[in-house]
Amino acid sequence: MPLITAADAPRFENEHATFVGLAAPSRGATENCAWRLSIKPGVDAPPHALDREEIFIALSGRLTVTMGAEILTVEAGDALVVPAHQQFSMANPGSEPFEAVVVLPVGGQGLIPGQDPVIAPWAR
Repeated sequence: MPLITAADAPRFENEHATFVGLAAPSRGATENCAWRLSIKPGVDAPPHALDREEIFIALSGRLTVTMGAEILTVEAGDALVVPAHQQFSMANPGSEPFEAVVVLPVGGQGLIPGQDPVIAPWAR
């Protein structure tokens, strides 16, 4: 299945964001997952890490990312590369959603302190 149309892409939501599943094993991908991410205005998402490198390609809005002692501002047109096992947190202090396409290798697991590793449903 080489084409995943916007109409057919599954949507997932939580209190912080909306995820639109694009490429994933359940949709024919074998090496990389990709999804569209929309982080709601005013969100301060909890810290987490992944066991693989994760790439965010910003489409619109602004995001503040904290990695260790470093605070980064990600804006439309920017690419953020988060190394594997690097704990980070994201905040959208703005009044509009932050939108990005995110890429993660197939099988990449989220690492949230105090919880078992998990593969997000949009990446399955």
